[in-house]
Amino acid sequence: MTILQSVILGTVQGLTEFLPVSSTAHLRIIPDLLGWPDPGASFSATIQLGTLVAVFVYFTPEIKRLTIGAISGLRARNLRYSQDSLLAWSIVLGTFPISVLGLVFREFVETTARSITIVAFALIGLSIMLLLAEKIGARNRSIDSLRFWHIQFIGLCQALALIPGSSRSGSTIMAGLIVGLKHQEAARFSFLLGLPAIAASGLLQLLKLIQEDTGNLLGLTIGIITASISGYLSIEFLLRFIERHGTYVFAYYRIVLGIALLAGIYLNH
Repeated sequence: MTILQSVILGTVQGLTEFLPVSSTAHLRIIPDLLGWPDPGASFSATIQLGTLVAVFVYFTPEIKRLTIGAISGLRARNLRYSQDSLLAWSIVLGTFPISVLGLVFREFVETTARSITIVAFALIGLSIMLLLAEKIGARNRSIDSLRFWHIQFIGLCQALALIPGSSRSGSTIMAGLIVGLKHQEAARFSFLLGLPAIAASGLLQLLKLIQEDTGNLLGLTIGIITASISGYLSIEFLLRFIERHGTYVFAYYRIVLGIALLAGIYLNH
């Protein structure tokens, strides 16, 4: 992989990881359009470490508060010791569905599921669910008002992200809206909930690539750096945009992109 490819793919990863449009889909589509080889699930997961850095930098105060809360809960031997403790440990437990299912269906996710056909249907499918969430969501809750079962429901929906084209942020924002979160609160919680899953997936795939000695560590490093920069800008944009306009634009974009992919597949056959 060339330096230019790493820069472009890292930028795409950062911009689309937090927008509910599916970073995996775009990392699968763009190389195909440009005539590049599929970078693979391992590369895609590893450069997510760049977006992880972006979340840590942007949400430092919240992460610090939740970490202190989690430690306080452990010391008190009561995970419900405080609202911060309950929220922090609920996030950890909410990561279990995507972690377990990711391990069980790992081979399928990294191979068969990356087909353009599956990506196209996933783009359209989650768009419909996003639009439904916009219609039925009360949008009157803040993150601090979430109950344990709310977080577990959002965590379960996060597992949809294992299907390329569905979008981790899209599935969790959708679930957040369903349980009544305001638009910006749903987006903020989506970022926080994704921290454990992104970190675990990225580090595992990084170790795998190092063990395989692909000789592409420079490309990975560049991809991670560019993903962190574009990811930070993406967070800033989304939090402002979604508060005013919701997720409609992203849902319609996904539908158009999905239909275009299916049309391209049909015409090529």
